[in-house]
Amino acid sequence: MISRIEYDKIKAETLAFFQKNQIILTEQEVERLEIADFGLNRIREIGLQLIEYINTERCCAKDLVLLPRQTCPEHLHPPVGTSPGKEETFRCRYGTVYLYVPGPKVDQPKAVVPNDKLDTFTVWNEIILNPGEQYTLHPNTLHWFQAGEEGAIVSEFSTKSTDENDIFTDEEIMRIPVVE
Repeated sequence: MISRIEYDKIKAETLAFFQKNQIILTEQEVERLEIADFGLNRIREIGLQLIEYINTERCCAKDLVLLPRQTCPEHLHPPVGTSPGKEETFRCRYGTVYLYVPGPKVDQPKAVVPNDKLDTFTVWNEIILNPGEQYTLHPNTLHWFQAGEEGAIVSEFSTKSTDENDIFTDEEIMRIPVVE
């Protein structure tokens, strides 16, 4: 559970990232901004901020904000009903994003993960995204990502999002945030 004080601080920092990058949010979007600490209460290390613009049966569009060195933990989007799972494209808008997917392990990863959570990160094929670069993940693919030193903004374009069904490698994670 994230405290209301920390939630408000993170929300203000997130809105500053949007403003700095000239991404305009409506008042309704500001109210819907999601601050996800994944139930770990370590949001500056392991967390994610996002706004979902649209999520229909066929498509979804979001902007994700990562604070400096903040990590979205390893997870996958499994099949749900007749859907094979969410296919998503990440497009870096600001900063640097270190994305990790199945494949050959990089010798010296750019991401830094907490030692007590190291066993919850199992894929180490590194994709580095700079502004204007993008990468598409197929459904049901393990992945995780971390911002560089300056933080990052990522636009996500995908098929229908069902975040409540995401499967995390770290069994302690709760996807849907709870605010004190």
